[in-house]
Amino acid sequence: MTSPNNTLPPLRDVIEQFDLGAKKSLGQHFLLDLNMTRKIARAANVSQGDQVLEIGPGPGGLTRALLETGANVVAIERDNRCIDALAQVNDAFDNRLNVIEADAMRVDEISVLGDKVPVKVVANLPYNISTELLIKWLKAGPALWSVMALMFQKEVADRILAAPGSKTFGRLSIISQVASRPSRAFNLPARAFTPPPKVESTVVLFEQPDTPFAHIDALEKITQSAFSQRRKMLRSSLKSLCGEKLGPMLEAANVTETQRAEELSVDQFKKMAAFFERH
Repeated sequence: MTSPNNTLPPLRDVIEQFDLGAKKSLGQHFLLDLNMTRKIARAANVSQGDQVLEIGPGPGGLTRALLETGANVVAIERDNRCIDALAQVNDAFDNRLNVIEADAMRVDEISVLGDKVPVKVVANLPYNISTELLIKWLKAGPALWSVMALMFQKEVADRILAAPGSKTFGRLSIISQVASRPSRAFNLPARAFTPPPKVESTVVLFEQPDTPFAHIDALEKITQSAFSQRRKMLRSSLKSLCGEKLGPMLEAANVTETQRAEELSVDQFKKMAAFFERH
């Protein structure tokens, strides 16, 4: 049986046909190697009948790999140059691709997906909005996703996975490690992309935590204040946010007011967030 991928033109030809030169303003770097795109699909264990959300499909390289598994894909793409190219992909894969022309930062995914949620989110994210999208989805939690396989600049992936006490440990590390169980799937060299970015990239796998955390909004506020002035003691960095709550909140988390944000554990930040929201 002929694979639908074999009936589609090579991705480089698609880019030329539809004049899809990557736009720096959209953070685009296209991944054309089908071996790599299939590896990303495998990282999320995408299989027959799965419902998948993809952001920024571009000419459809990763999209092809996802559809090849037998999954159904909803793709959100703001670059209207890509719509006709993605229509070719949809035709080749029995109309299992639904393309929504929109800005991913403004979309309410749960409303758009309807009864398809929770979905697997698999994407080569536009670099300029990758962290904002990640936090948005982490806050949505199991109502939106069951697993995510997302590509970031390696530097961002390192921050997501950083341990307390390290220079890269910060707000993104804490929110990611509280709202999910992140792990490094694999790295990709710059040469795998068109055009090649100036940095390496990393695919990070996010699985749901054993117990969902109920105070993500409070955690976001506390980490934002604590790390906005990361060299200051907590009594200074959190004072304006917490006011009279500060002393009892720190005590509840077994934290001293002279400590700095990077010295705390993820669990201590969870305890502070829970106290902050309850009092």
